[in-house]
Amino acid sequence: MSWFTAFPATSSFMPIQATEIAKEVDLLYAFLLVSSLVSFVILVGGMTWFLIKFKRTSVDQKSAYITHNNFAEFLWSFIPLVIMVGIFYWGMVIFEKLRVPPENISTEIHVTAEQWAWTYRYANGKEFYSSANDPLIVPAGKATKIILTSKDVIHSFFVPAFRVKQDAIPGKYTQVWFEPKEPGNFIVFCTEYCGTKHSGMLITIKALPADEFAAWFHAEKKGAETPADKGKTLFAQKACASCHSLDGSRVVGPSMKGLFGSSRKFTDGSGAKADETYLRESILVSTAKIVEGYPPAMPVFQGQLSDEDVENLIEYIKTIK
Repeated sequence: MSWFTAFPATSSFMPIQATEIAKEVDLLYAFLLVSSLVSFVILVGGMTWFLIKFKRTSVDQKSAYITHNNFAEFLWSFIPLVIMVGIFYWGMVIFEKLRVPPENISTEIHVTAEQWAWTYRYANGKEFYSSANDPLIVPAGKATKIILTSKDVIHSFFVPAFRVKQDAIPGKYTQVWFEPKEPGNFIVFCTEYCGTKHSGMLITIKALPADEFAAWFHAEKKGAETPADKGKTLFAQKACASCHSLDGSRVVGPSMKGLFGSSRKFTDGSGAKADETYLRESILVSTAKIVEGYPPAMPVFQGQLSDEDVENLIEYIKTIK
């Protein structure tokens, strides 16, 4: 086996590699360990060799003098620079893969943290709780996106087998994605100290075969009102359609048609992607970012809508294509 081969799934040194990207993370980590070891041997070995070779053997012996060598100085600066730049680029590529979900996301789940439990809401309207020992059920072999937030303090969603970790922050949405290779059970830890029961804030992710997950998901959907359905009702109750059209036509405010995922340009010259965080801010504090070409006419809904109301509205806006 090559020194730079990623640690095998059976190794006790690292958790199992339950996703493809876990192999890439471990390979980079293995390279860092080996290259650090090689660097240590070269540095300490060289120092030891110089100490022995140029040791003064008598009181009147003159100190050895090594002449200046520009080429040697260039090499011992340039070679580490190339290696460091290569490591940086390698890490940047993996970081981008970890942070940016692919286009073929099959499942989105809203996960809310609080002291000292997790709540997960599916698009079919069902809610489950870690405090009730309910597992977080996902499909194996397909990408799942987790949308995170917190009700109180900062928590952290960490799945060692997937090599992913993301903070859950109050008043903000963050996201993490993963694609389990095989069915199985995987542990989620909270890795941000959040109080006296922090160590017990665990979830079990249960990855089901894709067909079993589809059967479970649609069976659970029966008779349930989805978050998007609730958002549609709320959209009508708050008279949002009086200022935001659903068909792309221009009224007082921007149309909801195709809004999610689009690029927005603001009156101050900045821009942003219309993701969950942007929509949350625009609903609660409408004057934070004013879309170019539209007046700041929308009322502020902060304090009038619950976190669940906002999530439901966002899920409804996602459906307006």
